[in-house]
Amino acid sequence: MIRDRGRIKWTSMMLPEHVKMLRDWAKEDTFKEKIELDEQQLEELNSIAAEAMEERRQVAITHYASRQYELFIGFIHYFDPLQQRLHTVDQFDHPEYLLMENIVDIRFYE
Repeated sequence: MIRDRGRIKWTSMMLPEHVKMLRDWAKEDTFKEKIELDEQQLEELNSIAAEAMEERRQVAITHYASRQYELFIGFIHYFDPLQQRLHTVDQFDHPEYLLMENIVDIRFYE
């Protein structure tokens, strides 16, 4: 069996710029594509968001940010129709604004 250390053994001979480019390239492999929702899924998200605002229920929102999917857990405070974004508050009362076009999923969080 060949016990090769891969690019670790070559890093000492590489320029720092090349090492940075290799790290950036490896990071790009983890990027995810944004999912486009159809009309039925958008209606379902709207109804769950409206119910969560009305009953002040905690939700888990999956949204697309920085080429990754992130999970937000908190409360929906209100919807801003002009800027098409949700004003949300997390468990520690920190406000966060989520654009509706970046939201992929909303579920009630128990």
